[in-house]
Amino acid sequence: MRRYVDAGLLPGASWAVLRDGELVDERAVGFADLEAGTPLARDHLFRAYSNTKLVTSCAVLMLHEAGAFDLDEPIGRRMPQLADRRVLRPGATSLEDVEPARSPITIRQLLAHSSGLSYGLLDPGTPMYEAYAARRILGSSTTLATMVDALADLPLSFHPGTSWEYSIATDVLARLVEIASGEPFDAFLRERLLGPLGMRDTGFFVPPADAHRLCAHYAGADPLVPMRPGLSRLDGREYRDAFLGPRPRLSGGGGLVSSLPDTTAFVRALLPGGAMPLSPRIRAEMMRNQLPEGLWIRLGASRAVRGKGYGLGGAVTVRPSSIDPPGSEDEFQWGGLGGTHWWIAPRQGLAAVVMTQRHLGFWHPFSFEFKREVFAALAPT
Repeated sequence: MRRYVDAGLLPGASWAVLRDGELVDERAVGFADLEAGTPLARDHLFRAYSNTKLVTSCAVLMLHEAGAFDLDEPIGRRMPQLADRRVLRPGATSLEDVEPARSPITIRQLLAHSSGLSYGLLDPGTPMYEAYAARRILGSSTTLATMVDALADLPLSFHPGTSWEYSIATDVLARLVEIASGEPFDAFLRERLLGPLGMRDTGFFVPPADAHRLCAHYAGADPLVPMRPGLSRLDGREYRDAFLGPRPRLSGGGGLVSSLPDTTAFVRALLPGGAMPLSPRIRAEMMRNQLPEGLWIRLGASRAVRGKGYGLGGAVTVRPSSIDPPGSEDEFQWGGLGGTHWWIAPRQGLAAVVMTQRHLGFWHPFSFEFKREVFAALAPT
């Protein structure tokens, strides 16, 4: 990791490694702020982005186990705006070229990103991207309830359950938490999940007294060439004073700020015997591939990531690729746009969290090399 910092590929990096639930390594290298020369410390705060999805998924599964809803029930029972869907026909070039959905969207499909919803994030130039942008589906200035209303008359990208697309689904699930619990999403998380797990540094914005702990955010020299050296500062790119004050949108898909110790505590709680208030049965279901045989995840217009399925809140390695460690079958994993990653490898009894602040740092080469090094050092022979 020091090599990636010295090469100008990462401003800094911190990590924690767990073996059989015990912390065996925790370190930080590089800088929280390159320009100020501030060394990165274990208590610095990072933009979690899509690592938020794991937290939201656990909140949904908690409510499911409490009897609030069934995973295979149509979401339209809870949100009528999402009932009676229309679907774009194959090759459609306009939002009017649609047909009725063959089945309703289920809560399980929302968790697995197989609902047919889109994101308006990874497919620029498409009719769905343009429609999501025009409706400000990802806007921070609207509430989760307003977002669901805006989705009401937009078509789906495919028939529910037949394909996979990274999507706004987890924000829809955050709204489901509000409806089922009768509480604002942030209050539910604080009272039922983050607070009990001791995650005091995790929330939807950084309090003024802790603003100095928020890492500066950086982009690489070329988004298409991840190993090209060079970093440029990006603070505030999402909106002015990003993450430094409350906003109407409590994004279940990407809104949290967290620290290395907090994120490690959350991942540790999901391990066997951990403190996560979920049964062993639902934890196993969460980490099981939910996609049909032969269907793999795909990010935007890129090729399918062969061998990678998706569970109820993260990707599942069905068949390791050439850059995955040998023996990583059944690994449960995900990361965030800003370069934070977590993974749980149940066959090896290993888990890890890596926190950095490089935009478009999801599944960057550093994350795979880090994992291979951990497996080489700690996996049973």
